[in-house]
Amino acid sequence: MAEAISDKQVVAVLRPFVRAAGPMVDALREADPFGLIAAPEQTAVEPTLRKKLIDGLRSVKVPGTNGWAAMDVSERTSWWINRVGRVTSLLTAVPGLGGALADTLPVQDTLGTASQGLLLCAIAGEHGVTDVGERVQLLGWVLFEREIDPELAVGKYAGYDRAAEDAETEKLTEELTDSAGKRSKITVRTVARTLWRLGRSLLAVTDELEKRPSGRFYHAALGMLPVVGMLGDYLGERSGLKRVAKRADEWFARDVSTART
Repeated sequence: MAEAISDKQVVAVLRPFVRAAGPMVDALREADPFGLIAAPEQTAVEPTLRKKLIDGLRSVKVPGTNGWAAMDVSERTSWWINRVGRVTSLLTAVPGLGGALADTLPVQDTLGTASQGLLLCAIAGEHGVTDVGERVQLLGWVLFEREIDPELAVGKYAGYDRAAEDAETEKLTEELTDSAGKRSKITVRTVARTLWRLGRSLLAVTDELEKRPSGRFYHAALGMLPVVGMLGDYLGERSGLKRVAKRADEWFARDVSTART
C-alpha cells in the first residue's frame, strides 16, 4: 500500500503551480484577441457609423473592456468557466480519442486538474485573492478536499526550498516568454503547452488527482468508447468545472464568514 501523501507534499507541488498560473491567467486576461482594449480613442470627426461599431465592440464582455468593468464577481467567474473553460476542457479531452486506453494513463487527470487549478486562480483574482498561500489553500480544499494549514501554505515548514520553487516556477512558465524574456503572444498552442507543463508538475501527487471534481457517471461511460470518448470527456470536464466553481463559492463564503467572527 502506497504511503499517504502529506499536506506538506501537496503544498510543495501547489506553490510553484499557483505562482506559474498567475502569469498564465494574466496572459489570457490581456490577450485582447479582437483589439478591443488597444483600440485608439475616437475623434470628433470620426464617422458616426464607425464610432458606433467600435463603441459596440468595446461593450463586449472581455477583460479590459467597459462591458467587463460593469460585470460583478459572479458574472466574471462565469466568463472564466464558460469561455476559457471551453478551451481548456477541449484540450483536456483530446486524450479521450483513445477511449478506455487513454483512461488507463494519468494524462486526463493531470490535464484536467491543471485546467481546474488554473481557472481557480483566475476566479481567486476576481475575488481579490492574490496571495499565493491563500490560493494554495483554495486549490487544496476544492481539488483535493484538504484543509491546509495557513502557515504550511506560505512555505513555513522544515525543508522548504525557495530557490527550488523559483526554478520550478520559471520552468512552468517558459512557454509564456520569448528568447528575450518578454511575454509571448498567447496562442492556443501556448495555452496547450503551458497546461501540459502545469499538469506534469502535479504527477508528484498523482493519487490526489482522482479527488478533483469530475463529471457524471454517464460522461465517464461515454468516455470509455473510442473516438466518441473525446465528447464524453469534454462534457465531463465541463461538468467538473461547474462543480469547481460551486465549491469555490463555498470556500469564499466560508472564508468571509470566518473573517467576520
